[in-house]
Amino acid sequence: MNCELLATCSALGYLEGDTYHKEIDCLESVKDLIRYLRHEDDTRDVRQQLGAGQIVQNDLLPIIIQHGQDKALFDACIRLMVNLTQPAMLCFGKVPDDPVFRHHFLQVTSHLQAYKEAFASERVFGILSETLYTFLQLDWEQRQEEDNLLIERILLLVRNVLHVPADPSEEKKVDDDASVHDRLLWAIHMSGFDDLVKFLASAQSEQQWSMHVLEIISLMFRDQTPEALVSAGHARSVEEKLRDSQELEALRQREQAAKRSRTLQRGTRHSRFGGSYVVQGLKSIGDRDVIYHRNLHNFKNYSHDTGKEVRRVPKRNRQAKECKDKRRSALNVRLFLREFCVDFLENCYNHLMYLVKESLIREQTQQHDETYYLWALSFFMAFNRGNGFRADLVSETMSIRAFHFIERNITNYYEMMLTDRKEATSWSRRMHLALKAYQELLLTVNEMDRSQDESIRQSSNVIKSNIFYLMEYREIFLTLLRKFDETKQPHSYLKDLVESTHLFLRMLERFCKGRRNLMVQRKRVKRKKSHAEKNQSPPETSPEALEETWKIVEEELRATGFQLSESLTEGIVPFDATSETPLEEQRTEAMVRVQDALLTRLGPEALGLLRAAREVWPEGDVFGSADVEPEEELELLKQILHANLPRSSPPEPMVEDDDDGAELEEEELESVQVSETEFNFLDFVKRFASPNIVRPYLLLLKSYSKNTPHTNHCITRMLHRLAVDLKMDALLYQLSVFNVFNKILSDPAASAYKELVTFAKYVLNRFFSLAAQNNKAYVELLFWKNVGAVREMTEGYGKEGLVSLFVLFFFSVGVCFYQCITLHLPLLLMMKSNCTFIDVLGNILKKLTAKRSRARVVDKLLSMGLVSERRELYKKRSRKAQGKSSGKGMTEEEFLAELTQGSPDDSMDRDDEEDGEDESEESEAEEDEEQEKGESQNGIRRSQGMHSTVKRRADVGTMVNALQQEGMSGPLLWLQNCLNKTANDREEDGFSQPVPLVPLTEANEDAMDNKSFQKLLRKLGMRAPANEQESFWRIPAKISVSQLRNAAAALSSREDEPEGGVEQSEPRSPTGELREEQEEEEEVVSGEQRAQALRALLLARKRKHYTTEHSGMCGNSIIVALSYQMTPVNYSFIGKG
Repeated sequence: MNCELLATCSALGYLEGDTYHKEIDCLESVKDLIRYLRHEDDTRDVRQQLGAGQIVQNDLLPIIIQHGQDKALFDACIRLMVNLTQPAMLCFGKVPDDPVFRHHFLQVTSHLQAYKEAFASERVFGILSETLYTFLQLDWEQRQEEDNLLIERILLLVRNVLHVPADPSEEKKVDDDASVHDRLLWAIHMSGFDDLVKFLASAQSEQQWSMHVLEIISLMFRDQTPEALVSAGHARSVEEKLRDSQELEALRQREQAAKRSRTLQRGTRHSRFGGSYVVQGLKSIGDRDVIYHRNLHNFKNYSHDTGKEVRRVPKRNRQAKECKDKRRSALNVRLFLREFCVDFLENCYNHLMYLVKESLIREQTQQHDETYYLWALSFFMAFNRGNGFRADLVSETMSIRAFHFIERNITNYYEMMLTDRKEATSWSRRMHLALKAYQELLLTVNEMDRSQDESIRQSSNVIKSNIFYLMEYREIFLTLLRKFDETKQPHSYLKDLVESTHLFLRMLERFCKGRRNLMVQRKRVKRKKSHAEKNQSPPETSPEALEETWKIVEEELRATGFQLSESLTEGIVPFDATSETPLEEQRTEAMVRVQDALLTRLGPEALGLLRAAREVWPEGDVFGSADVEPEEELELLKQILHANLPRSSPPEPMVEDDDDGAELEEEELESVQVSETEFNFLDFVKRFASPNIVRPYLLLLKSYSKNTPHTNHCITRMLHRLAVDLKMDALLYQLSVFNVFNKILSDPAASAYKELVTFAKYVLNRFFSLAAQNNKAYVELLFWKNVGAVREMTEGYGKEGLVSLFVLFFFSVGVCFYQCITLHLPLLLMMKSNCTFIDVLGNILKKLTAKRSRARVVDKLLSMGLVSERRELYKKRSRKAQGKSSGKGMTEEEFLAELTQGSPDDSMDRDDEEDGEDESEESEAEEDEEQEKGESQNGIRRSQGMHSTVKRRADVGTMVNALQQEGMSGPLLWLQNCLNKTANDREEDGFSQPVPLVPLTEANEDAMDNKSFQKLLRKLGMRAPANEQESFWRIPAKISVSQLRNAAAALSSREDEPEGGVEQSEPRSPTGELREEQEEEEEVVSGEQRAQALRALLLARKRKHYTTEHSGMCGNSIIVALSYQMTPVNYSFIGKG
């Protein structure tokens, strides 16, 4: 310990037996310690040294017990202990990542745990209770400011001590045994401090301590559950006995099955020969069958993965950790806490929750204090339900305001979990707390429905009507399920989410049965594009137009007699005193504003602005003299209209878009329209028919043996709604789902899961019935399916569906380079002849384990004779899309025959993840309408684009001739070479990126600064420097190879065009030129389709990743049966990789 700290601690006094003898300078020494703590470093060295010296156990606690009558010393000791017991997380800000600081963090935590054990004494809390009781007896007028501070410090001290985390490894306590926390709670109870807490929660005059009281109560019940407290002191119910017997029976059946298995593995006589066997039909690493060198009774556990090193899962992909488990406290502690809950609900709950809610709404609390409110709501309402439900005890939190408050917090926590990734775990816990509160509100409303009191049932109906009417409450569970992330949200969160969804759907279904026409609110998000006013085309400035404008302005001014209205003169301000713009520049801007008003034919506004500017800048008579006549003002306005004024921010020239022609810049406006519509429960359930929602249910189903029967029932009920009620059982035809079903069916304790067993058999029977009719059903097992894929799988494939299925299947199989070429290339080339999304060369490169350039792969394909020309391997440009195929079923032979005749519109529709489900059905319908409108306008835009291309080429030729006359032939030749080189590079590499135009000669630099040359660059589609960090013009990545070559050809002078090269050796006919332009425009139209195709391919790769992680190799009877029945289609090459 530091010598100064040691001397200060020695000056406090000494403990002799049970008596503490304080020194004369005891009070000053305590103040010195407070001062030392104020100046400690980042490692909290002073705090650690005082903890190691056990100053709290040996000095401070004996002082307040034996010398509590010394008010100044008692106050100083409480101040010091509040500082010493503050949480380690508050001292360090967070759990440190650095090992050194992590060590200091753990040291401080260990000292806090020692403090907590020292506080578990009735004498300590006895003196705290007596002091607090003395101050609470004083009226509000009699209390001093020091008294209120001491009350707050005592509450903070108790809060800090209760907050200290337990150390189970050190305590080594089991359930029903008294831990340090239990002993602390018992000391609080025996000293009567819990009664003072209830008084502070219920007294009208003590409202300022409401938040402190709620924190103390939440920490008192930290390790408890409402169910455990309700059952404390009561005999077990029949349901509990039945549940326990079922659990024991399941364990006994598993144990007997394991015992039988071990018995069968041991033969009747010992064999000294292990034996070697050839497993027919199971390929090894090569092309031969597997040789098995072990006993046959272990063969069913054989896997290719045996002996392999387990892959390390990255931290970002690991499942979220569960919070610490709850433990059962000693019986006397549970009985005391149960009585506390009963008294708190009857006398304090509604009053305290109202005060806390008001403080939260008015933001009078600290950050994250709403979590205490959420915990108290869920805990005490659950206790009220289990302990003889009384609606009046929790009436404060049973309102639509409570639903709205929790829904808003859930949304906020989810957004923060995505943005604040470093603290994603903390935000996830808060989100779980809010979800528990929302679930408890629903359970309480459901309990109110069963009440014998008619008024309570009516109140429940009112609440349900509001919940089901508003869209935010109706779709919250749909959104939470879709956004579930197992790396951030723990398994317990998913369990509560599934159970809450089940409860909500059951309540909604029951609510809809008694009503024929249920009207609910819907919100339509209208997206409309309007031309921005700032981007409207400027008025014409030709002499004829100016003369016509002046005539109109002059007539308007003469008609008004040069008189202006008061509203117009008061609203005109030509000068901004707060602006940093100099006065001279503001005067010029005022002149420009006058000219703009004249150009838009607003004569009175222009005259009013002129007169206002004259008052601000009278010097020089720039805006006319003070005694100017109306005719002179008219002449001055005419001069301003015809003047060529310098503009500080000239309007940017309109750059013509090479894809769709010259268009004005548009901004997107959104408006939310609220209306009513009739609600259909079955349509609402259909929104759960999505892979994004089925996956969380499957994840929870994998732990079926650890789930409670109610959780398994909730999972089965939701899957039953999808498979039976909606007849979408094909949504569950996935290998990982069947793997879980197989585990359930082969479980020795399957009799304990009768509901799951029945449902699994139903789904499997339906699948094998479908597989007898659709021989591609086994391929579909590899992928998750949306509604469109389910319909195709059951009703028959169109051309688009078959192409999508084959592509997904081939891309999910990882093979080596030569197998990739020989197996994938023929089918890919055949599909490429009609499909716009196939990139043969790109797909081959994705399968290569070693890096190879595109050129090298093309040379290899040519040398192997697999392709005859290079252009067969490049991306096919889309032509005019044909109509969509019908949904009729097709055989594989018909599909392969039709591939060479027709082309699908979009063969990757089945892979869309249905992102539109995030919005309401109405907004989806509106988006479809906008899509149809966009498609109907494509033809008009193409025709307009053709005319604009011809016009643009003529304009470019005019500009080139003008620049050549100015002596810029060299820069034009340099620009042409840059365009040709970029086109060649993009054609060779197969991908595009922006290329800067870097002038290396003085002539080229001067040309880049020339206004006419820059206008030519804009006409060609080049991009100017976007900000101050860019210095050069750039060739955008969106310009295709053909467009670059056309632009380079347009830069040639008309005299040189016939000598340009092989492609230009003959003069082009107007028909050929128009055909080239039409092809160019069709390439532009296909850009969006290629982007959609790339997204679909990316989704296919993700599906491959998911399948390899979750499906694995399943050596069981069901999966073997699936593989044996895959005979109608020959996929024998799958195992050769």
